[in-house]
Amino acid sequence: MSKYTPHTEQDVKTMLNTVGVSSLDGLYKDVPREIFQKELKLPKGKSQYAVEKQMRVLAGKNKTYGSVLRGGGIYDHIIPAAVNALTGRAEFVTAYTPYQAEISQGVLQGIFEYQSLMCALTQMDISNASMYDGAQAAAEAIVMCCERKNKALVLGQVNPQYMAVMRTYCNSHNISIDSISAKDGLVDINTLADSIDADTACVVAQCPNYFGLIEDMKAIADIAHVKNVKFIYIFNPVAAALLPTPGECGVDVAVGEGQPLGLPMAYGGATVGILTCNKALLRRMPGRVVGQTTDHNGRRVFVLTMQAREQHIRREKALSSICSNQALNALTTTVYLSLVGKVGFVEVARQCVDKAHYLANELVKAGAKLKYKTEFFHEFVVEGDGEKWNKILAEQDILGGMPAPDGTLWCVTEKADKETLDKVVIAYKEARSI
Repeated sequence: MSKYTPHTEQDVKTMLNTVGVSSLDGLYKDVPREIFQKELKLPKGKSQYAVEKQMRVLAGKNKTYGSVLRGGGIYDHIIPAAVNALTGRAEFVTAYTPYQAEISQGVLQGIFEYQSLMCALTQMDISNASMYDGAQAAAEAIVMCCERKNKALVLGQVNPQYMAVMRTYCNSHNISIDSISAKDGLVDINTLADSIDADTACVVAQCPNYFGLIEDMKAIADIAHVKNVKFIYIFNPVAAALLPTPGECGVDVAVGEGQPLGLPMAYGGATVGILTCNKALLRRMPGRVVGQTTDHNGRRVFVLTMQAREQHIRREKALSSICSNQALNALTTTVYLSLVGKVGFVEVARQCVDKAHYLANELVKAGAKLKYKTEFFHEFVVEGDGEKWNKILAEQDILGGMPAPDGTLWCVTEKADKETLDKVVIAYKEARSI
């Protein structure tokens, strides 16, 4: 099946001679023979063409949609063709940082540019070289903040997938997680101060929250700091183009999902986790950080910096170590942001807001009720079961909203056109009449 032939017969012979055996079977001489005598009951092998044909048949059973109006953490945005054209080049796809990292100046520069853009986007002091996804970044942020205390307080409507990952991480670090329920969809600011006790190391909130609502993150940060605890802001990078940035809110750590920045939905991954922080937490930051300096000839060069030796030789004391192939996803976000530019990126965010509010307003005119009566970014909850509604839309090549408590969560990005949104309203009216 493979398109690659990595070893010639002479290569294999040379390697066998080096390890002192005459055949590949000799590599397994210490394995009990009865293991090899068991019948595996596997079908006969097929040619590459036959396997490819079979896989295409299987892939054809997947349902794909021309329009996606569903979010919940992974979003359908326009990806300029140049993004894949550039990041798909062999020198990027196959790049891997060796242990002598400074040999790979191109990879390090790509990471440095990513870090610079994330700091510009969040207005935070420092960014690492990315995490595997937003949920992992949020979990790592809690561990960062729990150096002397062992409790995190999660506020309001945080993505349930993030919650699951945070609980898993914290359980292994003996960190407890408490939560404060939302009031009318938002964090109850009035009860926050009383909920922070002597064991609380940090508070965590998301904006826009899981239901798309805009939280007062500056107020949360102020209360947290009065109580001498850290504040972790889970943000949407597209919304950051319009909302007050994490840095402006005075947060300690800002984390987010970088998938909206040029990465496809792709069944929920692979994505890229954004993790930025203030200078005070630099030495607690997991993953890699690339710095810029000059060599002995005065030329601009890049190096891995602030990386503990324990990352390599005393793993039990190490912070999380992220493989360098994750840098390809980070590079993709860098290329995307560079292509759309400041003006284009703000326009993407504005179209998300405008189109989402257009759909919400038209649905209300048609008789729908929004569950929450407060401002939102590009997601909102419509009351009632959306199953019939979504079935009608599926027949029109549209993936509708996802189930939410007592309603359906809808998401609109710049990719949706007016014709599609009007079809959603018509389908809603039809579903009500059934």
